[in-house]
Amino acid sequence: MIPLLSLMVIIMGYFGLQAYSQAKKYEQSTQKLVMEKDVSKQAEYQAKAWVEKLSLGYYANEKRVLREEVISAQELHRSEAKRYTLYVMGMLAMIFMGSLMAGLRFFTFFGALSALVVLYFGLFAPLLTVTIHKELEYIGDVVLSFESKSLLGSVVKLWESGDIAIALAILLFSVLIPLTKTLSLMFVSVVMESRFAHGIVKFFKVIGKWSMLDVFVVATLLVYMTGNGSDVSHAEVQVGLYFFLAYVIVSMLVSLSADKMLERVK
Repeated sequence: MIPLLSLMVIIMGYFGLQAYSQAKKYEQSTQKLVMEKDVSKQAEYQAKAWVEKLSLGYYANEKRVLREEVISAQELHRSEAKRYTLYVMGMLAMIFMGSLMAGLRFFTFFGALSALVVLYFGLFAPLLTVTIHKELEYIGDVVLSFESKSLLGSVVKLWESGDIAIALAILLFSVLIPLTKTLSLMFVSVVMESRFAHGIVKFFKVIGKWSMLDVFVVATLLVYMTGNGSDVSHAEVQVGLYFFLAYVIVSMLVSLSADKMLERVK
């Protein structure tokens, strides 16, 4: 059972890496499209579009062709990122079912290991993209700003903008504590007969309710708020949010499993 579960975790990690890669490619293609829609380039695009219309098709607007290619690549990367994210969630469910059949100890260890994998991608994968644009007369839709943020990226931005206390709070409760908790639960499943195991689980049961959903919601709202306020016209959730949400759910289940496992040892 251990080799099979280990293989499933590796496959899940591979799918997660592919989802992360596609999400970054989507981010890059979006940035490329944004660069083509600043004021000067958008004005040039509209001028060439009018020339193309007046020439009755004899003149081809190369910028239109370029944009269509970028938009096509953008949609492909977005759909691929979502597809691989679904694969990750499917493998996660299979790991849970397989380890649960093997016993609480296996469930706790491999559940915590799986949580560590999705936490990693939840921290580094893009969490949210924010686009600020404005419709200008005769020029059309102009993009004023574009930002794509991961959870760690939002912490860095808050730190650089001077919101050090908030950045440290998010870093502590959404990064450091979840990471320490997950590693500790793996350790507990290995040495569950030790007298230290009960103390570790009890400690994280006390602080766990302060380090998960509520702070996660606050972190997400802060990402929205750091997109330059009221001018934000479009915000799109990315795969990093799904990975972090999966971690929150898995971590809760593994904590309950570890607690029940230690009760049986007693």
